[in-house]
Amino acid sequence: MITPEYCQTMARYNAWQNNGLREMIPAMDHDDLYMDRGAFFGSIMRTLNHLLWGDMLWMSRFDGGAAPDIAIEDSFEMAPTPAVWAADRFRMDARITLWAQSVSAIDLVGDLKWYSGAMKRDFEKPMQICVMQLFNHQTHHRGQVHAMLTAAGQKPNDTDLPFMPEDA
Repeated sequence: MITPEYCQTMARYNAWQNNGLREMIPAMDHDDLYMDRGAFFGSIMRTLNHLLWGDMLWMSRFDGGAAPDIAIEDSFEMAPTPAVWAADRFRMDARITLWAQSVSAIDLVGDLKWYSGAMKRDFEKPMQICVMQLFNHQTHHRGQVHAMLTAAGQKPNDTDLPFMPEDA
């Protein structure tokens, strides 16, 4: 279904998209970033923080590293400022990239077992589905952020995967 190359491509795509956001977000007006725009998490910053939280949670399941120390209902407060978010996002993207560069085909076989604090129960799902969830979750929420940024008068970078620069 998916391969290590898929993981590497999607990690590159994730970093490319977030690099554009990391350049834009800290320069924006506080009110524009925190205004409730009707998205699931309300504002641009709340959505970006939730996405950072989700990436950290999934990566902790994949690489055994640090998991968020806050629950999903507090995920929108993960980073207290745009500058902190940008630094944390940079580190998270590096973690995802390092994992993707080291993942092998055998790592993507079998099931992943975990306890979901949000759902209050144990889960066991195919590893490939879980990896696809990581990247799909990113794309879903970045799409929301893209729409909110556009509504705020910003011009986010292109999001089309075929147009990702080779050096991204």
